[in-house]
Amino acid sequence: MNKALTGAIPSPNIWNAPRTYETENRAADPEGRIEEAMRAVRPWTGAHVLDIGCGTGFHLPRFAVEARWVTGVEPHRGLAGAARRRVRALPNVTVRTGVAQRLPVADASVDVAHARWAYFFGPGCEPGLAELDRVMRRGGVVFVIDNDATRSTFGGWFRRSLPSYDPLAVERFWSGRGFTRRSVDMGWRFESRADFEAVVRIEFPPALAEEIIDGHRGLEVDYAVNVWWREY
Repeated sequence: MNKALTGAIPSPNIWNAPRTYETENRAADPEGRIEEAMRAVRPWTGAHVLDIGCGTGFHLPRFAVEARWVTGVEPHRGLAGAARRRVRALPNVTVRTGVAQRLPVADASVDVAHARWAYFFGPGCEPGLAELDRVMRRGGVVFVIDNDATRSTFGGWFRRSLPSYDPLAVERFWSGRGFTRRSVDMGWRFESRADFEAVVRIEFPPALAEEIIDGHRGLEVDYAVNVWWREY
């Protein structure tokens, strides 16, 4: 059986190496700066939170502490199953298998939508944006978190791995659709060198990954992201 729904955009890192991606999630943003930036725009206390591309559900328990209801949507059946196991003791969380282009939630039912490194990468995600138009309540806020390829050590690695990537075109795309950017400096902080090396190897092509591993010392990496947001 195909583990991913039709229309899903492949995510080779988490789809192929979910345990290593879990390590990456634990290492990313140790000070919680992304969450801080989101809260400054729209807290989720008492809200219905939709996590699009929730993977194994890493962020769902965090949202569930304050949200009234949390819905995780994931197109990969295996990852969705892992997310359900993760939140089975949380009565205000549900995980559904679905794609961003056909979200399995009701019209005008979502207060806060969150997509972190999932589907919404700029041009090409218009079908998903049309779904957000459908599911967001008036006054609700959508957050899209993605890499800032213009700066930081990680941004330099990212540009080398995708030389055709045009960060200015991506900025024009989001700005033209009513989104505002908050620039966030977060980082990776690993518990061991083995963890760092494993994560680098799922994020970058083999030759570049080995070059990064040979050239970068220590367990921390400076990493810049954009938090794009829009009120509906």
